[in-house]
Amino acid sequence: MAGMRNITVSVPDDVYRQARIKAAERGSSVSAIVAEYLRSLSGGGAEFARLEAQQHRIQRQIKHFRAGDRLDRDEIHDRAIR
Repeated sequence: MAGMRNITVSVPDDVYRQARIKAAERGSSVSAIVAEYLRSLSGGGAEFARLEAQQHRIQRQIKHFRAGDRLDRDEIHDRAIR
């Protein structure tokens, strides 16, 4: 297998058993599920960057914020009732 690495992972018996069951339900293998998970970790940085950019866009849209603009406890409860 060119471009592939074998790894050894130790897990408790019950975890391995459940992983085999889940893999069978998906028509897959434990190895394929682990590989899919590891791929998702490597792409996690892109998702973080996307969410961070979204946060900055939203923060730029907030023109004015004052602590005095907050609702008091009674107003919050009144809104919840409506």
